[in-house]
Amino acid sequence: MTGWSCLVTGAGGFLGQRIVHLLVEEKELKEIRVLDKAFRPELREEFSKLQNKTKLTVLEGDILDEPFLKRACQDVSVVIHTACIIDVFGVTHRQSIMNVNVKGTQLLLEACVQASVPVFIYTSTLEVAGPNSYKEIIQNGHEEEPLENTWPAPYPYSKKLAEKAVLAANGWTLKNGDTLYTCALRPMYIYGEGGPFLSASINEALNNNGILSSVGKFSTVNPVYVGNVAWAHILALRALRDPKKAPSVQGQFYYISDDTPHQSYDNLNYILSKEFGLCLDSRWSLPLSLMYWIGFLLEAVSFLLSPVYSYQPPFNRHTVTLSNSVFTFSYKKAQRDLAYKPLYSWEKAKQKTMEWVGSLVDRHKETLKSKTQ
Repeated sequence: MTGWSCLVTGAGGFLGQRIVHLLVEEKELKEIRVLDKAFRPELREEFSKLQNKTKLTVLEGDILDEPFLKRACQDVSVVIHTACIIDVFGVTHRQSIMNVNVKGTQLLLEACVQASVPVFIYTSTLEVAGPNSYKEIIQNGHEEEPLENTWPAPYPYSKKLAEKAVLAANGWTLKNGDTLYTCALRPMYIYGEGGPFLSASINEALNNNGILSSVGKFSTVNPVYVGNVAWAHILALRALRDPKKAPSVQGQFYYISDDTPHQSYDNLNYILSKEFGLCLDSRWSLPLSLMYWIGFLLEAVSFLLSPVYSYQPPFNRHTVTLSNSVFTFSYKKAQRDLAYKPLYSWEKAKQKTMEWVGSLVDRHKETLKSKTQ
């Protein structure tokens, strides 16, 4: 197991960065290749500081560029594939999502075969399992339950197809005659410093007199801290590289959660920001069943207008279901096969996230101050 190397796709993203920061601590790692479409200058600087721990190569390019992927995979021991278009609200064109999330994954798997990369870890999502109906209750779900998302929405549909492709590739013969081993991780809703959804909610509230918009008051979910999801990826690569552990992990998927309390999306946002004066919207809200059917009508309007105008509804049946379901999962299988145990407690995760929320509030105050001067 000497002198191995790892390629992380989507390394400029919320989760990818955290994986890279944990990877540099791994033993006998000779090189990390970080791949993304573009890297912010401040992130490049951050990565350059890691160079004293291990060689870090920055690769900017397109996940659909086959020659680029083949070069990126050359002499690599492990691929961690986090790159994807995350689009819950249907803003991005469907074909773009399918291309990046499905075709990009397939091209990367083929590049691994050509470059004889033996280990492939895929960052999937809880959404490949559902929820399919806000009336359906799943509490402490597990991998043995045959759950599958039935929505045609491009994000969950593309991730479902990509995960199937990754798990089906387990056991493929590589160019050098060795075997490809794959697994997939399905994290819950991920929160933490730099979280795009949390950031959007906080910034919207700061521009709305400190009132947090409701994103899912009827939901019960078990969010997971970004540092714990990154840690699960490290444990998965260790397991697939360990001849003793690998047989039980190959071709498997794992739900990744932690000890964050089960709660609604609204409550999580409130807990992480109440210290800074932000509060939940106390106005009366529509019944869930009515919201669902309004979502259906908005979809119909969008469809009827589509020949002449691209109308983006504020919500639809899928987003109403996603934001307001009872949908929680256990990490027992990951604990058993990957020796997964959360690296960060709920208290530590909450503290670190709240410090970051505080920095967003301070930045907003500075912006207001500069406008009034």
